[in-house]
Amino acid sequence: MRSIQTSFAFPLSSVKPLGPLAGYRKICLDLTQEALKKGSRRRERSPVSGLPLEPCGSVEGLSYGRCPESGSLFLMELPDSQEWARLLAEVLRVRHSPETFHRDLAQSRADNVYTPKLEWIRETLRFQNIHRPRLLEVITPPSDFTRFLGESGLFSSVITADEMALSAAPPGNPQESAHAAILLESLDRVDDPAALLKGVSGRLGRGGLLFVTALAASGFDMAVLGFRSLYLYPPDRANCFTLTGLSRLLEKSGFTLLEVSTPGVLDVQIVRAHLQQDPAIPLSDFERRLMEADAQTHEALQTFLQQQGLSSFARIVARKSE
Repeated sequence: MRSIQTSFAFPLSSVKPLGPLAGYRKICLDLTQEALKKGSRRRERSPVSGLPLEPCGSVEGLSYGRCPESGSLFLMELPDSQEWARLLAEVLRVRHSPETFHRDLAQSRADNVYTPKLEWIRETLRFQNIHRPRLLEVITPPSDFTRFLGESGLFSSVITADEMALSAAPPGNPQESAHAAILLESLDRVDDPAALLKGVSGRLGRGGLLFVTALAASGFDMAVLGFRSLYLYPPDRANCFTLTGLSRLLEKSGFTLLEVSTPGVLDVQIVRAHLQQDPAIPLSDFERRLMEADAQTHEALQTFLQQQGLSSFARIVARKSE
């Protein structure tokens, strides 16, 4: 199995600055609370192991449970699926509006997020000797990435599927199956990640590739900050898998892992940014010494996190088992 590192670095402020995130995060939390007032259901079991979730913490009163086997985190109270789909669409509208910082970072996100992802896909297709496949992009539409995918020349066609609709779709035989599918943080936000993977598998042909990115609860900044991390909030992070949990869910869903990597470059920057905002965040003496070290030490630490699968940015390529 492959594990990829990267030397491509960029500042936290160019993709998800901590300060401006606060306003968007509050909107997300408020919208989630409003959705839950219309009715809720309790998620009792882990999508990874099927074992009962263990309550472990909350974000602004919204409780998360931990999978006792994998350590993955899951929001425990959810509205019904129809309301969750509406919530995801509303959050996307906010993300594209002048109300948040996302528009101001459109070009830097294109340079630092979308371009590297396209290069990852390009290299994987080359490595697998696959030429111009049909691609299934699984999202809550519209997606900023769709245009980049279409203009890349990598695919014969790009098919867009709504992630929540695909989760609820009955099994069937589509007239035209895809050769590859891409899920960028989709498993982080859908209410039933196992159902989504089942839906994706139904749209993929035999041996089809699956590209997945996700926030990893087992990554350095998440492990250090825990529920103090401002990047953990619903609906965007209703599910926060550990790398082990994400891998097991994919295998359980009928996929064979080809690449499991954590090529993140922001873990150290994220912890330092949180400490600048709140110096009272409790850290061990060792963690605080690491955060106060020089730039060379921080660079070496980030490289180590990539090498050992300990960054909070997870990236996986899997093949639909034949």
